[in-house]
Amino acid sequence: MKVRISDGATDEEASAIAEALAQHVHDEVEVYVGDGDVPAVVREGPAPAAGTESASKSAPETEDEYGPTEREESLWDEIEEIELGGPEKYKERLGEKGKLFVRDRLDLWFGEDGMLFEDGKFANFDEWHPDSPEVSEDNDDRLPGDGLLTGAAEFEGRDLHFMANDFTVKAGSMAEKGVEKFLRMQQRALKSGKPVLYLMDSSGGRIDQQTGFFANREGIGKYYYNHSMLSGRVPQICVLYGPCIAGAAYTPVFADFTIMVEGMSAMAIASPRMVQMVTGEDIDMQDLGGAHVHAEESGSADLVAEDEEHARELVANLISYLPDNADEKPPVTDGKAPAKSPEGIDGVIPEAPNKGYDMNEVIERVVDDGSHFELKPNYGGEIITSFARIDGRPVGIVANQPAQRAGAIFPDAAEKAAEFIWTCDAYDVPLLYLCDTPGFMAGSQVEKDAILEKGKKFIYATSSATVPKQTVVVRKAYGAGIYAMGGPAYDPESVIGLPSGEIGIMGPEAAINAVYARKLSEIEDEDERAEREAELREEYREDIDIHRMASEVVVDDVVPPSTLRKELENRFEFYAGVEKDLPDKKHGTIL
Repeated sequence: MKVRISDGATDEEASAIAEALAQHVHDEVEVYVGDGDVPAVVREGPAPAAGTESASKSAPETEDEYGPTEREESLWDEIEEIELGGPEKYKERLGEKGKLFVRDRLDLWFGEDGMLFEDGKFANFDEWHPDSPEVSEDNDDRLPGDGLLTGAAEFEGRDLHFMANDFTVKAGSMAEKGVEKFLRMQQRALKSGKPVLYLMDSSGGRIDQQTGFFANREGIGKYYYNHSMLSGRVPQICVLYGPCIAGAAYTPVFADFTIMVEGMSAMAIASPRMVQMVTGEDIDMQDLGGAHVHAEESGSADLVAEDEEHARELVANLISYLPDNADEKPPVTDGKAPAKSPEGIDGVIPEAPNKGYDMNEVIERVVDDGSHFELKPNYGGEIITSFARIDGRPVGIVANQPAQRAGAIFPDAAEKAAEFIWTCDAYDVPLLYLCDTPGFMAGSQVEKDAILEKGKKFIYATSSATVPKQTVVVRKAYGAGIYAMGGPAYDPESVIGLPSGEIGIMGPEAAINAVYARKLSEIEDEDERAEREAELREEYREDIDIHRMASEVVVDDVVPPSTLRKELENRFEFYAGVEKDLPDKKHGTIL
């Protein structure tokens, strides 16, 4: 820094100015007196603290006498050996299964710079030291990291915790040190409030090494305790890359969201060999617990990926609707117009109340283009559960699907809806109900399948959700269906109807049969009987019509369908900060 002072300044004054400035700017100061070309005083600033920005900028460009020592180079060799994973013969088998080596998988997920740090890399190091003569590269006793990688990473601009099994180490099985790493990762997630990503590829507990991790207070059983504590606190997302058996299969079902990979993933309480031993059933892994089983029959899988890259894409999309934890709001983005114009909504909905149509065609005219992200699409298909955005704001959609079973609510669909509502409420995602249902299904089989029990859970979840709720009566809202679907009695912020809407105990045909069957049967003339039936149906339809419901202020408004998108934008925006309290109690007993 160069400073020029007046011609009459003394040497003492020049020195004082130079000293003060050098201390202040932490740099060399040259003080010139008058028009002089040579500095009268030169002062060096104090050396900045090591590691600071100014230290790095002003450090002299001289050759450092120190560099990496043999001790550090030895450590690098050890790290390189650990990162090779298990025996090479097991790595070769990964390619045959279409799977990536675990560290290549982490590169796919997080990129070259996305891995922030790894914990427990040296787990079990003393037991398989690469310099040990007993351990060869292909020896099965190689246990780098004890077969589990844990740490923190940046994913799609979000910080999260991760765990990933190394299938080349004892088939990704879990033992004492790996269990300790897993538990630490979960416990740190509870403190940090950051999401957890489980990349599972594990054959379960290492049976021949179970002492020290199976029944201990801080053993594998603590996994599921921690899963329970994390549930609703931070998003837990699990991706399955192989057969996860026994204890390993509980992590995906405890997670908030589970993604399986077609032809690669499976999960089951026991292996096919164990199943055959216990029950005599001869079955392969995919038929026992493959992706199609859990996506279509058990409902344990939320999504099925085509391959490893697709699994990453699905999770990247999924996490974009979720906050980091229950204390934060879901991320809002710039809004987009719907893929198709709201002007066409009324044309999608048939005039005939019993004619089927695809509710997705209504949804795509309401939500932001490209934002409709459905979960469990092949399970309980009479109800659509999906995330979407309305003017950039994440919402959870629960919509009846008239294209499947006329939109009647079956047990699987009721349970699916209840779980989705519960998850949305945990992470403060507002709910949009699109109602078009004849109600809960009746019959002996659905009673055996617990329609009352699972329907109860659906109604309970809707009742207990404290997030903003908007309900749209699209067409039919019959029976207890309107209760589960956020009807007027369930504290929604609004119930609005489209002109096609109807709310009643049951549809006209069923009502007339229930009330007038005997009187109609007494009319002998068929034409007269048919005419009377038509009159009764019309009278009943007028009684349940949405206009009468609006007239009696049962619903808040009847809106032109072309304005539905704007109505929802305004209503979700207006009620974004609403707070609701539940009764003071420990918790309900329904779920």
